[in-house]
Amino acid sequence: MQSENPNVIDSPASYFTQPPVATSFSSRLGRKLFGLMLTLQGLGAFALITLGVLLTKFGAARQVMRPRVREEIARSGLKLLPMFLFIAAALGFLVIGQSVAALQRVGAIGYFGKIMVVVVVRELGPLATALLVLARRGTANVVELGTARALGEVEALEALSIDPVHYLVVPRVIGLALSVFCLTVYLILGAVVSGYLWAFLQNISLTPGVYFLQLAGALSWMDFALLALKTCAFGFIIAIVTCYHGLARPIRLNEVSYATVRAVAQGVIACVAIDALFIVIYLVAS
Repeated sequence: MQSENPNVIDSPASYFTQPPVATSFSSRLGRKLFGLMLTLQGLGAFALITLGVLLTKFGAARQVMRPRVREEIARSGLKLLPMFLFIAAALGFLVIGQSVAALQRVGAIGYFGKIMVVVVVRELGPLATALLVLARRGTANVVELGTARALGEVEALEALSIDPVHYLVVPRVIGLALSVFCLTVYLILGAVVSGYLWAFLQNISLTPGVYFLQLAGALSWMDFALLALKTCAFGFIIAIVTCYHGLARPIRLNEVSYATVRAVAQGVIACVAIDALFIVIYLVAS
């Protein structure tokens, strides 16, 4: 029988289903931290399960999985390319073209290559790509998988002896990892070219040869290696977070929108955390 006092817990197990009403700031903070720990535990377990399925069933059902992977690459990469070309032109105008004009006014045009590498190649390009893919494709993952879960399609796959993680999650992980990497490269190249065009229209005394020599001199092998690792990590974490919130529990159709909001918020936090980790790696390695 349930106690008359709403703050009294009848049994230890009931805390997880009916937590007590938080009456103080410390209680509310504790509940938030406890919820965060449960979310991290769920995401970590889901990521490990996905990696295990990816490694153990990598060559299984190739005739089915290869078309699904190509479809995810097309949906997450090729269809987003026009939008990213526009973003690249805008980024070149807002960042590179303005930076060149400002550096020329203070007589520091020789530092442009280094600034370009730090701002666009290392930070702004990969992070902007990840957030745009999260907003455009990550939300679609949650809606699709959440709807399939609510309608019982995931249970139907299990009844047919088809692993839902292998069939639904692995193609999205591979497709998003490759798509974020390729879109980041296109965004950086487009920003580099458009930035010089905007600078040329401002009559900046910087020839194309000097411009690209500065970029080549500021880049190193570590920039290419960490760029590939960071973008693939962005794609992996976006796929894990969005697929987790779509498949974590048998939600109802009216809960899909709330799951999408949670997935986007947690995806943004995860991408920023990964970016901060790579900043530390750059600082330690440099």
